[in-house]
Formats: sequence, C-alpha cells, structure tokens
Amino acid sequence: MAELTNEEIETHIQHIETMSHTSMMDLWRFAPAGHPIFDRRYPLYDIFRKRFDTFGGFTPTVSKEVGWNK
Repeated sequence: MAELTNEEIETHIQHIETMSHTSMMDLWRFAPAGHPIFDRRYPLYDIFRKRFDTFGGFTPTVSKEVGWNK
C-alpha cells in the first residue's frame, strides 16, 4: 500500500471530524481491508477512535441500525 501524503491524511482527518456515529460504525464494520483510517502507521485510527468513543462507541442501537441498512 502506498504511503499517504500529509494532504491526504489531513483530508481523512477532516472527514472523520464530520462523521456521524452511524457512519463511523458503518465504516468500522464494513471498511475494506487496508482502509487507511485503520492503518496504524498514521494517526487516523486514534483520531477516529477518540471521536467514535465520544458517541458512546459500539452501542446496540447503532449496531442494529447499521446492520439493518446493509
């Protein structure tokens, strides 16, 4: 996998900061393998996780909502 540029990292961070709890849960459950947000070489996962946890993390309600939408 190619390295992300600083600009690409910043773009991902901006996207994370606008994501809803549902969209974050959806990405976590259904992201393809190797998705850059979950690549530990970058700070994206920690930023994603911190925001995700502010929503309450994995909740049964949102998990069901995401599952039913697929």
